[in-house]
Amino acid sequence: MQVKNNYTIYSQNQQYYYNQEKNYEGSSNLIDLKYHMGPVLTSPINLYIIWYGQWDPKHQSTITDFISSFSSPAPYPSVSDWWRTVSLYTDQTGSNITKSINLSGEFHDIKYSEGKYLTRLSIQSVIKTAVTTALPLNYRNGLYLVLTSADVAVQEFCRAVCGFHYFTFPSVVGVTVPYAWVGYSGSQCPGMCAYPFGWDKYSGGRRNGIMGAPNVDVGTDGMISVIAHEIAEVSSNPLINAWYAGDDPTAPTEIADLCLGVYGSGGGGGYVGVVDRDSWGNGYNLNGVKGRKFLVQWVWNPVRRRCFGPNALD
Repeated sequence: MQVKNNYTIYSQNQQYYYNQEKNYEGSSNLIDLKYHMGPVLTSPINLYIIWYGQWDPKHQSTITDFISSFSSPAPYPSVSDWWRTVSLYTDQTGSNITKSINLSGEFHDIKYSEGKYLTRLSIQSVIKTAVTTALPLNYRNGLYLVLTSADVAVQEFCRAVCGFHYFTFPSVVGVTVPYAWVGYSGSQCPGMCAYPFGWDKYSGGRRNGIMGAPNVDVGTDGMISVIAHEIAEVSSNPLINAWYAGDDPTAPTEIADLCLGVYGSGGGGGYVGVVDRDSWGNGYNLNGVKGRKFLVQWVWNPVRRRCFGPNALD
């Protein structure tokens, strides 16, 4: 997951519009997305959240409602409708990525077991603590999601990444399982990792032209899109040998990387595209459970060969 700079968003009536000619959301015959014969997550996913640090229960509720929306009905366009694009990807047997993602457990690491600065490797130690203490070590269809609170610094966070995914090392955790990490950016770098709700340090905190967050928290609403980004990529490239573009597996361009900053038709080049907004003027493009609304970036559709989401106008 790469960072995305902040741009001004223009609004009109009840939707946000791009201020440029239509760019077909990154569609191109030059995109060289290839399948490298590795596994994808075809079995129903049991997702386990590891809450690292001190968390506001309201923020946790927003995130768990989002996770629950993957496999639950909601008005169109829904989170589960968005996931249908990801489920188009297959493995070498022709089996599709699963449409079933279930929140199967949570662990609260409120004592900061690895301190308040985490490296990529120490995040695996956080997972080890969780599966040793409370969570099952599910190597068959488990996916572990580490979420760090506002007071936790993570290697490269806010400089090069907003989140990432990888797989655990048997030498640390005991087995190889896919995992993802996402940090809370509301106070550390909202202009980079809570796009398009945040503002960068040069704006002086001014929110002129910045889109409102649908769940009224810049950091949490920014995390939602990054979480979706990473779950899509870890499902389609869990061992870094399945779906990606480029020749270097150590720096793959994955199915969500291809659509950074695109949330609606006409998006790209610093414009989110056409998305809805609620009665308070907050932008969203997906519906979730309990009446929640979310703004989630699009992913690359392998059939249409362009970035796509269920809120697309065509």
